[in-house]
Amino acid sequence: MNRNIRLAALVASAVCWPAFAQDKPVEIKLAHWVPANHLLATTGFIPWGQSIEKASGGSIKVTIYPAQQLGKAPDHYDMARDGIATVSYVNPGYQAGRFPVIAAGELPFLVDKPGPASQALDAWYRQYAEKEMKDVKVCLAHLHVGTFHGKQALTDPAQIKGMKIRPANGTVAQMVTVLGGTSVQVSAPEARDALEKGVADAITFPWNSIISFGIDKVTKFHTDMRLYAAVFVWAMNKPFYDGLSANQKKVIDSHCNNEWAAKVGAAWGDAEDAGREKLQAMGGHTIVPMTPAQIANWKKAVAPVYDQWTAAADKAGVPGKAALDDLRARLQKAGGAY
Repeated sequence: MNRNIRLAALVASAVCWPAFAQDKPVEIKLAHWVPANHLLATTGFIPWGQSIEKASGGSIKVTIYPAQQLGKAPDHYDMARDGIATVSYVNPGYQAGRFPVIAAGELPFLVDKPGPASQALDAWYRQYAEKEMKDVKVCLAHLHVGTFHGKQALTDPAQIKGMKIRPANGTVAQMVTVLGGTSVQVSAPEARDALEKGVADAITFPWNSIISFGIDKVTKFHTDMRLYAAVFVWAMNKPFYDGLSANQKKVIDSHCNNEWAAKVGAAWGDAEDAGREKLQAMGGHTIVPMTPAQIANWKKAVAPVYDQWTAAADKAGVPGKAALDDLRARLQKAGGAY
């Protein structure tokens, strides 16, 4: 009996292996703009690529191009569209107004735990992705949570008036404007330079990236609140996907799904949040505590940003209130709501 089982297993493997062996070898050029040793690379891009190579029997090779090697951070959506990259890491908020629907995930005081919130956001956005990002195949969406980091303690929304703030995305830029501040539009790789040269007084950033981008050298105060989220999309070139074999498409589909969105969101998001304790342990940094009353004051001050998003969604042909209610419900169910 054991001999028969072994023979059956050998026959099965012989049947399956040629399916991959006959697939034409292809290469995914995965472009991103964070440092090569960034947490997102080690917890997201690298494991994802390795898993694809293994699942495809080696017929799909993944080569990673970090740190803006193939293009500037705001250009990554168009890079995937045009085939400069096969897969690119997109911050939709770097092009404010271009992708109004997914900007819902960026709204202040909406999300808390990044893993469950990424799972909810990805599932929610799939119903809109083909229309809003029709030029690419949206592989997955995820998010991280961030706050203010600056040269002074920020505890009251009234302090923002007259300040120059580097926002994480277009929604945070709207929030800065509502509070009377001026947005300094630079990408994450340029944020340290903006602070160091006095172009910005403070920035919005996740915790650990303050360290990985070297911003801990130029900012010392960090407001301890779940202020906003930054959402991200892994965009794939459509002609590349369409040209894959049936087996290779199955591999890609099994890596461009809600499970991987939740996995990446948790692995990276939780690691980002752990940077709070790292900064505290480094010395020379002040984690600025916030009371419930102070948080309530912030929520009230930024409420107009929700109205702005609803209006933008309506204009884009999506019923804003219903869509936002749906996202809130999904966040609550997944355990990622603020």
